[in-house]
Amino acid sequence: MLNRNKASTASLVSAALIILVALILPAKAEEKRIALVIGNAAYSNVTPLDNPLNDAELMASSLEAVGFEVILVTEATQLEMVQAIASFGSKLRDAGEDATGLFYYAGHGVQSFGSNFLLPVDIALNDAADLSLVGVPAQAVLWQMFSAKNRTNIVILDACRNNPFTTIADLNDNGLAEMKAPKGTFLSYSTAPGEIAVDGVGSNSPFTEALAQRMSEPGLPVEALFKKVRVDVLSKTGGLQTPWDTSSLTTDFQFVAAEAPPAQLLQMRQLWDSVRLSRDPVQILLFLRANPDSVFTKDARALLQELMLEELQAEAQKPAPDVETAKQPEPAVQPEPVSPGQTERDLIEEARKTGSAEAYENYLSAYPEGAFAELARLELQSIETNAQRTDPISDPQPVVTQEPQQPEPDQETRITFNAPLGIGDAEIATRSIAQLIQGSPRFPPIEGLPEDAWKNKSCASCHQWEQDNLCEQAQTYLKENSEAADKAHPYGGGFKSALRDWARSGCE
Repeated sequence: MLNRNKASTASLVSAALIILVALILPAKAEEKRIALVIGNAAYSNVTPLDNPLNDAELMASSLEAVGFEVILVTEATQLEMVQAIASFGSKLRDAGEDATGLFYYAGHGVQSFGSNFLLPVDIALNDAADLSLVGVPAQAVLWQMFSAKNRTNIVILDACRNNPFTTIADLNDNGLAEMKAPKGTFLSYSTAPGEIAVDGVGSNSPFTEALAQRMSEPGLPVEALFKKVRVDVLSKTGGLQTPWDTSSLTTDFQFVAAEAPPAQLLQMRQLWDSVRLSRDPVQILLFLRANPDSVFTKDARALLQELMLEELQAEAQKPAPDVETAKQPEPAVQPEPVSPGQTERDLIEEARKTGSAEAYENYLSAYPEGAFAELARLELQSIETNAQRTDPISDPQPVVTQEPQQPEPDQETRITFNAPLGIGDAEIATRSIAQLIQGSPRFPPIEGLPEDAWKNKSCASCHQWEQDNLCEQAQTYLKENSEAADKAHPYGGGFKSALRDWARSGCE
């Protein structure tokens, strides 16, 4: 019986598959896909098979769902198989060089003298010499595909079940022989050459069932897809059946193309790549603060921990300072007692693991000028900001501005919290620290940061800047060779220089 261009009734499994794949990106509009699917089960003169008809129908539905024009042929005689293969070759030649051709066969198949033959349902054979006269050579399909000169062809043979001619001399080889694939062809067998595949205890063979389930996965190259099918079949058959494939493909082929990432994700990836390549802990902390729930948050935290560990190791390798010559300034505030066994490494590791404000405060109390003091302050500010965001009653403390007092003529000019700075460009010089920290950045704190993450945003709302904790930050700029003081500030101008002078004068 021959059914051309007519889909048979699909099973519940294939119907569900069509609905699922309809939600996935379709094949490229310019790519023509043509498939010939043949399933033979009701043999007249040899052992009939249970599943090839079901397998052919499932494969036809699966291929239609991923954009193939399917010619479905079932229970075909030799003449009907030959006509179907010839028609398939003609369609493929008409489709042009960009077309993809696919041939699928389920049914009896045998090898003789190294050649493979697909068996029509009306085959009758008494002598091995007559096989080429009553069977259909698998090579005929390859010839039709090769003549089309198209770039991509796929041949799938689920035809390695039991040998129906064991009583005929010279026909006692099991399975199929391995064929040479013409250029641009992918050949797949349901089991290894010379081996026997199982028909399956369900309504489909293990090979075809696994292939139909995998075919809708987006972004899988055909080689990777059939590798997954191989693993599935080995698992289902307890290692008794190993699908086999060989390829001479020169192009990449996917049954379902990968979904393109949204533009927002691409922008986020570009930003993260910039931050990642900088290997700057401060930039990574700012990235985490601005994007606490991005797909790159886990990577950012992992990189930050790696950099912190490197810093700790570098600090541990530094030689101890000369006690006689080292200056030991008295701390302005007596730190809280630290356990005798707790080192700087222990405290920052504890803060990193717990992520609590108390742990970071303990570190800063013990090591206000430590290697990770600036990182600890930034993380502490992030924790405090997040806590306030979850409390609708909390509002930033207003800064009370006073009239700037002019210095006495004979008095050295000093920078105070509420007086105009008097240094830097006009936007900086005419405003006080109190006014500036309530303003907005003039350029992004991280290169590539989207405008909606920083423009017209108050710096105070990000850092919770107040006079006391800003003074602590400003004091870090007094250190010699301070890397923090050398980094550009989003306010530009001489803001960091002003903070340093302000700290030097006692943060008044």
